[in-house]
Amino acid sequence: MKRTHLCVLALAACTLGSCNKKQKDLAEAPVNALSVVTTTVQKRQSDHQISISGNIEGEKTVRLGFMVAGKIGYIAAEEGQKIGKGQLISSLEPTNYAIGKEIADVQVAQVQDEYQRLKIMHDRRSISESDFSKISHGLEQSKAQQKLQAKNLSDTRLYSPISGVLLTKGAEVGEITGTGTPLFVVADISTVKAVAYIPEGELHNIKLGQEATVLVSSLNETFKGKITEVGSAADPSSRAFTVKITIRNPKLLIRPGMIAEAKINSGEKSEFLAVPTEAVLKNLDNQSIVYVVDKGKNKAFERKVSLGRLTDNYIEILAGLHPGDVIVTSGQNKLTNGADVAVKQADVAVNH
Repeated sequence: MKRTHLCVLALAACTLGSCNKKQKDLAEAPVNALSVVTTTVQKRQSDHQISISGNIEGEKTVRLGFMVAGKIGYIAAEEGQKIGKGQLISSLEPTNYAIGKEIADVQVAQVQDEYQRLKIMHDRRSISESDFSKISHGLEQSKAQQKLQAKNLSDTRLYSPISGVLLTKGAEVGEITGTGTPLFVVADISTVKAVAYIPEGELHNIKLGQEATVLVSSLNETFKGKITEVGSAADPSSRAFTVKITIRNPKLLIRPGMIAEAKINSGEKSEFLAVPTEAVLKNLDNQSIVYVVDKGKNKAFERKVSLGRLTDNYIEILAGLHPGDVIVTSGQNKLTNGADVAVKQADVAVNH
């Protein structure tokens, strides 16, 4: 009887222990727990890149205007069209200058006749040296005036000194223009330059010939370039140095004035705290958050984070997390702050 009683007690103890274990298991993984995938936050290493922004400029840019005043009678191209070296861009109505040239030609002819007549007399010593000198100087003066009028007539036609693209057309046919007024801008854009400013603290990482990757956002395209110029003096206000990156542009897609974002690999390694981009969400206040898992409670809690740069599908965390924190990388869209979770699989965080 005693033995039977002991067996019953032992069975009851086992049953009670089993129930307690089941209750404990239920506490560890509630029935309504959401399945999530997690990873451990670690620091990553990457090449230190210098990011700078600037504007595109042509390899050569010339601003053209007429050397004489007048009324514009012809313009050869519209903005954006190609221009060849030596091509006529525009011309003025030449009538007044053509008349001036004709008058100068007549004056030269008259003085030339007078000079020939007096030269014969001078050879016969029929006139004084001073009288012959006057006619000689008069002939030189009239010829100089003839050259001036010829030049003025020639200057009514404006030619491009380089091959390129007409960037600016600052006048229309029929307008009156003055001497030396810039009307047209032509740029050689077979190669272009991204002109940007680099902080003083990063200058030691920049060298001539160094390669750079340039994103032209308006084209949504990335181009390779090389650093060809580094400023020797800092801007007094910003303490930044000018950097010029030369880019080949055979298709003439890149145009002066476009905004460029350049990335330059400094050759140094940098370490930063980062998480997979899919782990970051936005809350109702449009703040960036991640869900951090409390292993002891099997719960996920919302954590606000400050974000930095994006590198290889990982985003830098400037504040809000620490190495070793366990965060949710899959299933977080269904979570609320303090939700019960069951980790079905854990990602392996790799430190690159």
